[in-house]
Amino acid sequence: MENKNVGWLLLGVSILVILLIFLFNSTLNEAVRNSCFLQHGDVQSCEMFDTVNKQTYLSLGIVGLLIIIGIALIFTKPKEKIVIKKFKEKKKKMELSGLDVKEREVIRILEKENGTIFQAELMEKLSTGKVGITRLLDKLEAKQLIERKRRGMNNIVVLKD
Repeated sequence: MENKNVGWLLLGVSILVILLIFLFNSTLNEAVRNSCFLQHGDVQSCEMFDTVNKQTYLSLGIVGLLIIIGIALIFTKPKEKIVIKKFKEKKKKMELSGLDVKEREVIRILEKENGTIFQAELMEKLSTGKVGITRLLDKLEAKQLIERKRRGMNNIVVLKD
């Protein structure tokens, strides 16, 4: 719902509440007059007569606050939608010319796997032993093409941007 519609709705409800307040006020005043007259003989010296007016003013004050909020909603502009355009940056092709065959194969596997793979899985795909894969990844890390991150007992190999 728009702010303007909510504001008008709040004003309409406020007017109905004001009518109810005056209706209850007149009924309550009549009941207090009858009760106070029977007990005290004088309506003005009765404590209930004062509390009815205080309650009426308090309820009218609350409705007045609702009216102010309704008017504020009517005259405020809705917030503009912010359009954020997202665009994909074209990834630069990695320079693979200075790499040997195994190093190129690691980079290709990482590109197929969205840039991350467990070291053990990479070891299986390359059919290389632990020492061989560690030396291979050390070379690629020295060339700043990959990064290894420790995850528990495993390493994750991450392709650097």
